[in-house]
Amino acid sequence: MKVAHPDLIDVQALRVGMFVHLDMGWMSHPFPTSSFKISSPAQIATIRSLGLKRVYWSPQQSDATVGGVVPAQTRPADLVDAAPPGAARATANADVAEVPTDEVAAAEAAQREARERAMRRRRLVVQRAAQKAAQRQYAAATQAFKQAAALVLVRPADARAEAETLTRTLIDKMVGDGELTVRLLTESTGDNASAHAVNVSVVSMLMGRCFGFDEAELLDLGLGALLHDIGKIKLPSRLHHFDESLLPSEKRAYREHVALGAALAESMQLTPGATAVIEQHHEAVNGSGFPAGLNGDRITLAARIVALVNRYDKLCNPPAAARALTPHEALSTLFANGQATFDATLLNRFIKMMGVYPPGSTVQLTDDRYAMVVSVNSTRPLKPRVLVYEPSVPREEALHLDLETADGIGVRRSIKPTHLPRPALDYLAPAQRVAYFFEPFTPELEPA
Repeated sequence: MKVAHPDLIDVQALRVGMFVHLDMGWMSHPFPTSSFKISSPAQIATIRSLGLKRVYWSPQQSDATVGGVVPAQTRPADLVDAAPPGAARATANADVAEVPTDEVAAAEAAQREARERAMRRRRLVVQRAAQKAAQRQYAAATQAFKQAAALVLVRPADARAEAETLTRTLIDKMVGDGELTVRLLTESTGDNASAHAVNVSVVSMLMGRCFGFDEAELLDLGLGALLHDIGKIKLPSRLHHFDESLLPSEKRAYREHVALGAALAESMQLTPGATAVIEQHHEAVNGSGFPAGLNGDRITLAARIVALVNRYDKLCNPPAAARALTPHEALSTLFANGQATFDATLLNRFIKMMGVYPPGSTVQLTDDRYAMVVSVNSTRPLKPRVLVYEPSVPREEALHLDLETADGIGVRRSIKPTHLPRPALDYLAPAQRVAYFFEPFTPELEPA
């Protein structure tokens, strides 16, 4: 709304009936529009709480009873100089004295509410920006993997260069002493094969970081994880996923993707460390895996990490979405049934990093509200940040609740999305596929 012939006025001189314009973004104040007529003392208190010293106002659009107020920029100095000493202060004090106690309380309450709303807007801006940044980086990573995979058969050296560039980019964002947050993405970008490759690579490198891998070791781990299933490009699409319904000959053909991948790794001239990940990502510590039936320390640490993360992602993101487990269920399954198959130390470290309720888990809180875990601090995973079902708050305006700073609130239990009340399910809207990325941990914004 356009303001006619605005003048500047001190916020302390504002009166009910003045038509004002706040020269600030709409996210920076709690009013529906930036131009409006003041209708109550509470609105005046709110404007003063925004930290502005002066605002624009329009005498022509204001009530006639306040039209005689002199704007700050045109107020003659002699009006002040001619007044007796202390007159201005006395006038101001008189104005305050005339305000009833209940109006003062209302004004103070309005100031608090304005500060809270301003802080909420700031937090919402930060939250949305972080989500969009992670989504963009994940989309770029899946696209880069797809481009590298397309080159493997025709220009293997170029394929290696593309995959190494992607892996180094992820490492550059990951290395350092700072804490990292494992973030759930609101949507999985790209085809399932690319998403699986990036998921396994990202989470495996986070695990490697927990074990103190140096940059060269992280490169071998990340590159091997990214390309662990590359042999499948030489198989028919129906054999890209193992299923008990496959014929014995089809099961043997499926297992061939490991040898095919190792051959492609040689053509790309991958390092021995990265190649070992591709060769061993289906081995098991008890010797029950394939293709070589290796056990224990005969399997490299990097390959043991990828084997575990690969299985976790397949439990969360199977070919048939109806058979998907929640992240919490996937962890529980690995812990219950994978003690012999996977390295126990790795399994415990994985649970510690991802939390008992990994991002993507739908849960019920101790105050009975329903929520979805959206991110976990990889060094403090027991208190994740959650999206809470709040019917009174539009989903797009919902702030994540940090259970580390929420007094007395925690997770009571995991709950399958299909067991949520329909309104809660629609609100939380868990994605069919679980996709993860990471970002530096940032504490919640403190109230101003």
